[in-house]
Amino acid sequence: MAEAAYDTDNIFAKILRGEIPSHRVYEDEAVVAFMDVMPQGPGHTLVVPKAPSRNLLDADPATLGALFTVVQKVAVAVKKAFDADGLTLMQFNEPASGQTVYHLHVHVLPRFDGVPLKPHTGQMEKPEVLAENAGKIRAALAG
Repeated sequence: MAEAAYDTDNIFAKILRGEIPSHRVYEDEAVVAFMDVMPQGPGHTLVVPKAPSRNLLDADPATLGALFTVVQKVAVAVKKAFDADGLTLMQFNEPASGQTVYHLHVHVLPRFDGVPLKPHTGQMEKPEVLAENAGKIRAALAG
């Protein structure tokens, strides 16, 4: 089965263009990291390449290098910012895997012993909570 074409109107493409607001914690020439508006736990952050890639399967290898360099940087900051016991990284490819937004992205989730992830129910987090969590991560990145 042929891969579907990249959709320039996906929600992450709109966030990258500034058409939809986001709580950004990191940005460089190739990658942006921002808070997930429907977090599965406090500090749930998304790391997204600026290059238009539907997912890992069609991404340019150079995009992956830049992306995962930032994933590591953000993961270290998220763990520090939330004093987490560990981290879960998730990355989905195609509908059968659970991918729902067709722009390559990596979920960074701080994890705490004995605390399960919340289900991805579509429940939006309050903007002030996202702003506060973004501030914690930005401070950890700066420190």
